[in-house]
Amino acid sequence: MSDMEFLTKDKLTIVGAAGMIGSNMAQTAAMMHLTQNICLYDVYLPGLEGVAEELRHCGFEGLNITFTDSVEEAFSGAKYIVSSGGAPRKEGMTREDLLKGNASIAAELGDNIKRYCPDCRHVVIIFNPADITGLVTLIHSGLKPTQVSTLAALDSIRLQSELAKHFGLLQSKVTNCRTYGGHGEQMAVFASTAKVDGTPLTKLIGTDKLSEESWQEIKQRVIKGGANIIKLRGRSSFQSPSYVAIEMIAGAMGGEVFTKPVGCYVNNDRFQHVMMAMETRLDKEGIHIAKVEGNEDELAALQKSYEHLIKMRDNVIEMGVIPPVAEWSKLNPNL
Repeated sequence: MSDMEFLTKDKLTIVGAAGMIGSNMAQTAAMMHLTQNICLYDVYLPGLEGVAEELRHCGFEGLNITFTDSVEEAFSGAKYIVSSGGAPRKEGMTREDLLKGNASIAAELGDNIKRYCPDCRHVVIIFNPADITGLVTLIHSGLKPTQVSTLAALDSIRLQSELAKHFGLLQSKVTNCRTYGGHGEQMAVFASTAKVDGTPLTKLIGTDKLSEESWQEIKQRVIKGGANIIKLRGRSSFQSPSYVAIEMIAGAMGGEVFTKPVGCYVNNDRFQHVMMAMETRLDKEGIHIAKVEGNEDELAALQKSYEHLIKMRDNVIEMGVIPPVAEWSKLNPNL
């Protein structure tokens, strides 16, 4: 792809662009040549202008960077949106601790999509708890379930990273790592899908190469991966969510298909009316969901994660941020 070629000319709006995640997303989108039309939105105008100035100083060829603190200006005509526009997690907090405030922000985001860009093609939600903020955004936006995804893939990549470190391999040598369910402390970490340099992970667990105890420790490091970044850096993750989120929106824009699990709306014979990580493919047509395969213990862990998400969803209903499930279709006829 040359300097002047872009995947699309459509407008990409980065919400929360004055923050570390948002500014990194904008730079990554520019480096990946997704679109020449990137709009930065945030309520903090001085910081927003600073991000725009820095991006201009990068000298990206053919790129039109705009910035605004006006919701109407930012959202009008947007075909793709990535939002990190919630409160960040601080040390000692769980993703669930952010529930009420960020759920309300997600409701406002969805309302703004419905009002200003109802023909938006895809939205990626990053801010936590992403399973709930993604669901709330979907309900309020009026978009189709295939058009709203959340950043669950980061957990699967963290599993790949931990296994690669343990075995002393390049990360790319560890393949098909999967976590499903919630993007939080209750996620289900699967072993049965993964391969380590071509060898199924399940054949290595319980051997001198990977004891059962070490595997359990790896799972805990994956589950607490975000908390560990906060402990190490004194702030929540921003490089990895920025990059992975832009990889996701690139898939939706018609770039390389995104094949790691994303958080998506699920309503089938086993899981009803939740946003959770499933086996997915994200492309220009949106999210395609496949069946999750796993052993009995893994599927039981996924069920437990689902039940946790149901409780969080019902809490948000009790708060009045979203209506009872039976009334969702009044806000969004696609549900």
